[in-house]
Formats: sequence, structure tokens, C-alpha cells
Amino acid sequence: MTQVKPVSIYVVDDDSGHSRLIEKNLRRSGIGNEIEVFSDGRDVLNRMQNERKQDQPILILLDLNMPGLSGKRVLKKLKTDERTKQVPVIVLTTSDSPEEIKECYELGCNLFMTKPMRYEKFAENVRQLGLVFQIVETVPVS
Repeated sequence: MTQVKPVSIYVVDDDSGHSRLIEKNLRRSGIGNEIEVFSDGRDVLNRMQNERKQDQPILILLDLNMPGLSGKRVLKKLKTDERTKQVPVIVLTTSDSPEEIKECYELGCNLFMTKPMRYEKFAENVRQLGLVFQIVETVPVS
């Protein structure tokens, strides 16, 4: 019998409150995948560089405004690396600057979402995102 490993979703956000809110609302929308949280861009890049391709996440939710390595730099590194460029990246940020949105799409993000300042609206947006990405896919464990 083939074992299966659940496919992970990575949340990269230095604000632990936002990370918890994202995870909570993805769960409410029916996402059953493992959700791993990273508070630093360097940590997620190090993790992905050391993973086998089949162990990489199915989706990355990425904040832009982080100390140290910014979300834009993380996005650029992910999308220029042959091993990670196929992983979908959704940018979740408080910015709604047209220039920043354009730059993120040019760097390869798959979707840009602005985090509303009101809790209820942010929670609803994440739940809707979860409904779009109800992921039930698994991969065989080698």
C-alpha cells in the first residue's frame, strides 16, 4: 500500500496575529492541509532549498512588509529558482499601491490580495481564499 503525505501550505508573515488569523480562517473554509508558519523570509527560503521537490508546499501565502528579507525579495528568489518557481505564491499585504501590485506580478506572484484593516473583512477574505483553494491533494511518500 502506498503511503501518502499531505501537501503543505506555507504562511510567511512576521505578524503572528495575522498568521493565526489566516490559519484559523483557512481551517474554517475547509482546508485540511498542514499549514506551516514562518515569521521570517530567510527561514522559508532555507527550508525550501533543503526540501526535496516533492516535499515543497502546494501554496505560499506571503506578506511583503517583513523586517530583514522583504517579501518581494523572497518572491524574487522563489520565482528565479528552478526548484521553487512552480510553487504558487499569493501575496497578502496591507499595501494597495498600484506600483507594488505591478511589481509583484512582474516578479511572478500568482495573486495579490490586500489585507483590509478591519478584522471581519480580512477574515472573510481569507475564508473566501480558502474556498478557492480547498486542497485535498496528497503526494506519495518515497
